[in-house]
Amino acid sequence: MKKIEVYVTLLEEGTDTIRATDAVDMGNGTFKLLPTPSYDPEDEIWEFLPGSIVKIKQAHDFHGRPVLLAFEKVG
Repeated sequence: MKKIEVYVTLLEEGTDTIRATDAVDMGNGTFKLLPTPSYDPEDEIWEFLPGSIVKIKQAHDFHGRPVLLAFEKVG
């Protein structure tokens, strides 16, 4: 099981916010999002919930660093 770091957009934050989490490579360009150790659905609303199978794309964080960003749910 190969894990990579992926970012997920957080909703209802008031400003553009992304959260780093791990994802498992499912093959064919898809990844399964894993929860962070402190994941709390009452505190953060993820665009794609942990357990979602997503596609990722190259993007930049708010400091201009390259990141992998979940952008589409599969299935």
